[in-house]
Amino acid sequence: MSRRPAPRPGDAPAAADALGVSFRSPARLAEALTHPSAGAALDNQRLEFLGDRVLGLVVADRLMAAHATEDEGALARRLAVLVSRETLAGVARDIDLGSHLVMNASEARSGGRDNPANLADACEALIGALWLDGGLEAAAAFVSRHWAGRIAAQNSPPVDAKSALQEWTQARGLGVPAYRTVSVGGPDHRPVFRMSVEVPGHGAAESEGAGKRRAETAAAARMLERIAQGGAPRGDLAGEDGVDVV
Repeated sequence: MSRRPAPRPGDAPAAADALGVSFRSPARLAEALTHPSAGAALDNQRLEFLGDRVLGLVVADRLMAAHATEDEGALARRLAVLVSRETLAGVARDIDLGSHLVMNASEARSGGRDNPANLADACEALIGALWLDGGLEAAAAFVSRHWAGRIAAQNSPPVDAKSALQEWTQARGLGVPAYRTVSVGGPDHRPVFRMSVEVPGHGAAESEGAGKRRAETAAAARMLERIAQGGAPRGDLAGEDGVDVV
């Protein structure tokens, strides 16, 4: 049996065929596949900014249709999971998006083609490029194809980690968890917040996210992990290892 040749990063027409998408302007796809480390005149950050909004719109529309009787809170919890870094990276891995990314050698050697943040950004950039090239119909077709099963698999609205942690602390007379901003970084169009949450008797847990609420939710999830395991979550003391970026 002949072995399929490895994809060549930067070959937009071949990438379009492998990814199952169609572009009138291959340059749009080439931009979506270009990681900032490549040092190119155009990389995928602007398209990622657009794709993030397009994905949220399309998934929200699909959720409204699939769950006609649910309130805004339940729909929001479903949406948060479906547009998360983890879900985006999972879709990117399903279509082998990482193998088509253009990046510098150092980024590639350090595992950049399977880095969840790189994969999530590239997946959003691909959706943004589809929107610009073929309009809502093209972008929505891609999202529907790769998110329909994930939407159907959500039997019930996910439990929000912040709500779960607050219910746990209040049930034990510990009051409300205290959140604080540790730092803010990242590009201007998508700042990355590092947030800390503290629970009396359990110390503090930190995590990062693309947005203050996402970072708080990730920190709450880390604190719940600490409580469940009876110890410190990974990286809580070192401040670097095991950081979640969502």
